[in-house]
Amino acid sequence: MMIKDIKRRALHRTKILQGQLKGIEKMIDNEDYCKGIIIQSLAVQKSLSSLNKLILENHLKTHIKDKLTSGEDEQETAAIKELLDLYELSNIRVNHN
Repeated sequence: MMIKDIKRRALHRTKILQGQLKGIEKMIDNEDYCKGIIIQSLAVQKSLSSLNKLILENHLKTHIKDKLTSGEDEQETAAIKELLDLYELSNIRVNHN
């Protein structure tokens, strides 16, 4: 389940990302200056980070909220595990960049 506004913004972000990637592809094909390509690549990474933030916001407001308020220990434990897994994944990504 996705919140309507978040879904709209996430889809918009994916269209921006597609355009950015096509731009990078064109820059590489044209053998543009490497620094410019790197700058565009970093912009894509920032856009991906923004997309991840939107998806995480949706996840917290829907799935995690539902599990934490379910009153069922299994659901609450699953929600906490999901959050810890996402935290771990984000730290691995940050530490390797």
